[in-house]
Amino acid sequence: MKIAVIGTGYVGLVSGTCFAETGNNVVCIDIDSAKVQKMQNGQIPIYEPGLEVLFERNINQGRLHFTTDLKEGIKDSEIIFLALPTPPGEDGSADLSYVLGVADDLSKIITDYKVIVDKSTVPVGTAEKVEYALLQNLDHKLFDVVSNPEFLREGVAVQDFMKPERVVIGTSSEKAQSIMKRLYDPFVRQGNPVIFMDERSAELTKYAANSFLATKISFMNEIANLCEKVGADVDMVRKGMGTDSRIGKRFLFPGVGYGGSCFPKDVQALARTSNKNDYDFKILDAVMDVNAKQKLKIAERVIARLSPPKTIAIWGLAFKPNTDDIREAPALYTIDLLLSKGYSIRAYDPEAMENIANIYGDKITVCNDMYDALDGADALAIMTEWNVFRTPDFDKISNSLNEKLIFDGRNLYDLSAIESLGFEYYSIGRKDIK
Repeated sequence: MKIAVIGTGYVGLVSGTCFAETGNNVVCIDIDSAKVQKMQNGQIPIYEPGLEVLFERNINQGRLHFTTDLKEGIKDSEIIFLALPTPPGEDGSADLSYVLGVADDLSKIITDYKVIVDKSTVPVGTAEKVEYALLQNLDHKLFDVVSNPEFLREGVAVQDFMKPERVVIGTSSEKAQSIMKRLYDPFVRQGNPVIFMDERSAELTKYAANSFLATKISFMNEIANLCEKVGADVDMVRKGMGTDSRIGKRFLFPGVGYGGSCFPKDVQALARTSNKNDYDFKILDAVMDVNAKQKLKIAERVIARLSPPKTIAIWGLAFKPNTDDIREAPALYTIDLLLSKGYSIRAYDPEAMENIANIYGDKITVCNDMYDALDGADALAIMTEWNVFRTPDFDKISNSLNEKLIFDGRNLYDLSAIESLGFEYYSIGRKDIK
């Protein structure tokens, strides 16, 4: 099949590359000419495990192409995916200006039938707005608009795309349904479902799924905070809860809150949709409130224990492991608060160093090695659960820090083990080691 993907962020680039991997001819379109030039030269602009191999293979085999020319890029396509940013506006609602702007542009250049697919996470009713924009210059016979939300987890996005748990497709057109089924058949050969529904239900499904997962995280953080008050151990509580098949083990790990490009804006956007429709979605307000407070928990503990000026080493800057994405990362909130109080920061992350340096410049010291970040620091704060942080050289930590003091926002270490090593240790929802 011939596919165009407009937008080459995480969703667009992963989608385009994976569609090419199953034999389709894919053109990825972006307005950033420097970025397109790099991709044409075989340079991948994001870090996503497993993506680079597929990216290079499909470029070399002539199935994956890049251009800034929208008209040329969509000319031969059967399907056009809109994988464009939908950032939160000032009121928390999703900004659809990129999506609707491209829809307007497409309305002026489409000459034969296309399936226009909303791949971006968009609020309920967006498919109708895209359809309206297209109808300003097109006959309805030349297109169908489909909602096909993505369910990709950064860090395992390639795996999620190639072997999806489910594919959700919202369309009222039998023709579009047939085309989309043919496109996704190679990805669901093991029997995982392709679920067809109306466009509005498909749009809401994405927001509902992400908001529910965010709710589990915030609920577990509330349990962790209560554990600290009553003397319980959140790890034990988590294990006891997670063995209930109705609850499940995933997304029950307490920490310093959720971040990234999806959960914060999706919860916010769903809350805004509720408000617009005169529904008071109290749970979502509580989820956002808990998360905002949780992001500052480690910084507040540092401030309570160490008076500035002190130097804090931070391990982990990305919002989660196996990505370089720092959008809404708890580490940023921690750094901002500590800098505002007069602390100095030495920071390390396996993949996010360039992104963090672009934000802070010389306000913090970025280090090329996890142990270099400890040199001259008064304490270590762990903000992202990268595997490399799970079994560190504790002798090196002890010898490098001015105090054997660790603030662990991800509960990486066993309490009895860390106590036997002589560290002062503060984690989430568990007893303090002093």
